[in-house]
Amino acid sequence: MGLNTPPDLRIRLGPLVLKNPVVTASGTFGYGTEFLPYLDLARLGGICVKGLSLKPRKGNPPPRTAEIPAGMLNAIGLANVGVEAFVAKKLPALRRFDTAVIANVFGETVEEYAEVARILSAAEGVAALELNISCPNTEKGGRVFGCDPDGTSRVVSAVRRVSSLPLIVKLTPNVTDILTVARAAVESGADILSLVNTFLGIAVDLEGRRMVLANGVGGVSGPAIRPQALYLVHRVCSEVKVPVMGMGGIMSASDALEFLLVGARAVQVGTANFVDPAASVKILDGIAAYFQSRGIPSVAHFVGSLKESRQSTIFST
Repeated sequence: MGLNTPPDLRIRLGPLVLKNPVVTASGTFGYGTEFLPYLDLARLGGICVKGLSLKPRKGNPPPRTAEIPAGMLNAIGLANVGVEAFVAKKLPALRRFDTAVIANVFGETVEEYAEVARILSAAEGVAALELNISCPNTEKGGRVFGCDPDGTSRVVSAVRRVSSLPLIVKLTPNVTDILTVARAAVESGADILSLVNTFLGIAVDLEGRRMVLANGVGGVSGPAIRPQALYLVHRVCSEVKVPVMGMGGIMSASDALEFLLVGARAVQVGTANFVDPAASVKILDGIAAYFQSRGIPSVAHFVGSLKESRQSTIFST
């Protein structure tokens, strides 16, 4: 490849082919069309829309976001219009753009996950499903599906039975061993894994002596979590042989390239969208410029090319 030859940004993640490796993360990019004043949606590799439930949800009361050092804390509560309204009113507008529409799915029961997935799978224009398993299982006393390999298996298996679309499972980092959950997802039918979702955290108002968020606990995202997210992505890419989408504090092209370097085949841009609504395309341009300046012919040539000088070891203190 010469320096004047544009790199091939296409990338394959199992059954899902993306025009480039930059995808916007669920919950940070609305339903996509809200960002039309700021960027060309067709330039993106994919859009992962706001999480969809069987019925509309109002979410948590405000305040439900807070700025923290090097990131943000949110407890939006998965507010959304519901899957039927999405298919009828939001999805048609997205079909006009040459980009993969990834529908994020969640539920409070296994049956809800399966029904939302069934409705989306029958709709025109959905390229893949992403399962948010960081949700409480109301039938099992509120235990989060994704913290439990058995809960993960039940959700993924149920969705796999009703959908032939590429199936992405989004992993929570709030577990003791992410590999156990990752393997359970793959064994149950996941084609792709995406990680990480937000870490749990709180913020307190010292003068008021109360929680900042009305919900109390929220999800931590942004640059603060990037080293931990990168570690978990590297670990899963090293041990589980399915394609991975990496995310967690990606604010620049350099950040995204680090995730690709450790083995992720695509990245999701989240919190950066709140700082700069055009962040995703700027990151894409930066990736392309990096490859071209170094004569790297394609994304596929770069993914997983990390040089490890010694065996990685986990130390405890």
